[in-house]
Amino acid sequence: MSAAGTKGSLGAAIAGELLQYSMYDLQLIGGGMKRETDKLPMPYREKIRPYFERQLFGTYHRLLSLHRSGGLATMQEPVSDEATFREYCAMMPEGCFGDTQTSGTDFYFDNPIRSLFYYLVSAGAMFVLDEPGHPEGTPFPGGFVVERRGKEYYCPIRDKEEEVPFSICNFCPAKQMEGV
Repeated sequence: MSAAGTKGSLGAAIAGELLQYSMYDLQLIGGGMKRETDKLPMPYREKIRPYFERQLFGTYHRLLSLHRSGGLATMQEPVSDEATFREYCAMMPEGCFGDTQTSGTDFYFDNPIRSLFYYLVSAGAMFVLDEPGHPEGTPFPGGFVVERRGKEYYCPIRDKEEEVPFSICNFCPAKQMEGV
């Protein structure tokens, strides 16, 4: 991934990796996501569930659709925020293989390959599609949501995840929502 210079070449690299995931892998990832979402209190659980699904599987399908349709080949502009992208690439191995007890890397997928899926689709959203890691509209406790204002995205938790070194929030193009 780190060798990619354009959004299209990065998208193609990500799509190539995503194509390696079997239906069984995708079912396990979806089951892990459901299991963790089921632990959240109502009514937040039902509000957040479709956004988690869109974050993982919606982005997955969008990237593969762009790949299969040839849409990635037309994306010749450079990867947005190359320095942040390089930092993201450098973080991913430890994010997948690090000590999940202390590092904040455990996404409850119980396997580094499944954690890699999370990082791949997040990279696709943030560095290929120029969208936030959490989709527009994602609700957070307190009634705040990820918002789009013109061409910019704003997130209520963007700067609140800094203590979690492997959080995608640390690399997200969204700006911190004011007053939150």
